[in-house]
Amino acid sequence: MCIRDSEKDGTADLYLLNDETILTTQTHPADSSSVTVTGSAFKGDGYYGRSDGIHTIQYDITQFIGTIKIQASLATTPTDADYFDVFTTTETSTTVSAIQNFTGNYVWIRAVITYTSGSVNSIKLNH
Repeated sequence: MCIRDSEKDGTADLYLLNDETILTTQTHPADSSSVTVTGSAFKGDGYYGRSDGIHTIQYDITQFIGTIKIQASLATTPTDADYFDVFTTTETSTTVSAIQNFTGNYVWIRAVITYTSGSVNSIKLNH
């Protein structure tokens, strides 16, 4: 998706908006165990050299009991130790589709969920 930003001088710049699913459907095995799923790394604003650093996630969950974390890294080739939390929510038997913004020139973004029940239908990233 492209958006146009009109300038006062009459020129316009086109910006590519990235919209990606960063975690697909995850359903708990219904045995009350604690399960942790770490998603793959996706490119953030910093990867593209964008200066606004605005990121938006949308998480869609059903009867979810657990924690959703969005983590970011400033490293160009990150290891697990390079990631830090930029958003965390703890849900208790929640069914919701919610949106959260966070700002930073992060190079890489990933989702980490730890849960004991329910499903994550998707976590999407837009920047």
